Amino acid sequence: MATRRKFLRNSVAAAAAISTASAFAPVKGLATTIKDFNINHDNMQPEDTIIGHGGFRYKVDKGWAKLSVTSNPLLNCHEMVQDRKGRLIMLGDCTRNNILIFDKSGKLLDFWGSAFPGGHGLSISHEGEEDFLYITDCGYFQDRTGNWNSQAGQVVKMTTDGRLVFAIGHPKTIGVYKDTEPFRPTETAVAPNGDIYVADGYGSDYIIHYDRNGKYIRHFGGRNNANKEHNLVNAHGVAVDTRDASNPTVICTSREENCFKVYTPDGKFIKRMDMPGMYVCRPVVDGKNLYAGVCWSKDAAGNKQSDTGFVTILDENNKVVSCPGGNEPIYKNNVLQPVMQSASRVFHHGHDVCVDDEKNVYVCQWNANYTPPVKLTRV
Repeated sequence: MATRRKFLRNSVAAAAAISTASAFAPVKGLATTIKDFNINHDNMQPEDTIIGHGGFRYKVDKGWAKLSVTSNPLLNCHEMVQDRKGRLIMLGDCTRNNILIFDKSGKLLDFWGSAFPGGHGLSISHEGEEDFLYITDCGYFQDRTGNWNSQAGQVVKMTTDGRLVFAIGHPKTIGVYKDTEPFRPTETAVAPNGDIYVADGYGSDYIIHYDRNGKYIRHFGGRNNANKEHNLVNAHGVAVDTRDASNPTVICTSREENCFKVYTPDGKFIKRMDMPGMYVCRPVVDGKNLYAGVCWSKDAAGNKQSDTGFVTILDENNKVVSCPGGNEPIYKNNVLQPVMQSASRVFHHGHDVCVDDEKNVYVCQWNANYTPPVKLTRV
């Protein structure tokens, strides 16, 4: 194990993209000092706490993950996926163990990774009999003393046991970006044909489209379109939506606008999906539904509130049907009204969700006192 981890650390560091100065400012709500690595379950809910609405209601389990705070510490849990073996694979930004692999009971099965201090995005692709991980390091991180640091943002493809397949470098190395355009990638999505979409959510807000081998095809989104509706503002997440198999689309987060924006696979704008009051993270497609973590919500006056968040769930028609941890979604004249965090405050900054094969939901939280993912068991 130690040899493999040493190889991983060295090979990924060698593949890192060219370092550039960051234009991404610290996000409101992040602790100014990281005092220690201990897991803190300060906001434990009663064992019988049920949240959610309609047919999407869940029992809250904040003690699901079995972790040692000394052997496997956490900073921020950013994203999680499930592989075909049923294992739950989580990416965090603690370089003691960037990747943690659990079974559904919360038992830790494996861990690896020390090269992603800005570990942020995690996607999975199924190729033949093998699963592969796409890990996104946004290149922006906070050390234990509370100081902000930056290095090159990067996207790497890896096996689920930590072997590097390839890395996607800074887009300016192939003439796609100007020297003045920062690259701070936050997420990837993989299409059924293997094409890769990279969301530059903390950099220049483009979605960059590559083929299955990492060869550049095009980019779209960004901030400077003639039609401002086509712009993205904090393009935090991206997903390939194949719920309509004959008309696949690419769903992109425009988090500061509290919405998703939908494009064709070749980058043509289709529509906007407003999520009022919700600073949504990456869209997660499962079956006929769309899920997302909400990293902040607004108050009744429309002001962004720190230390808030929940989960939102949309049906096959992209209507919000449940907001676990938030208020019940209400439509008036077919328009969704603003949704806020519920008074019970179950979550701190819902950064991502993973839906397992039994339709349970695991919520990764950012800036949540070093806590592991929260399990929501479907009831």
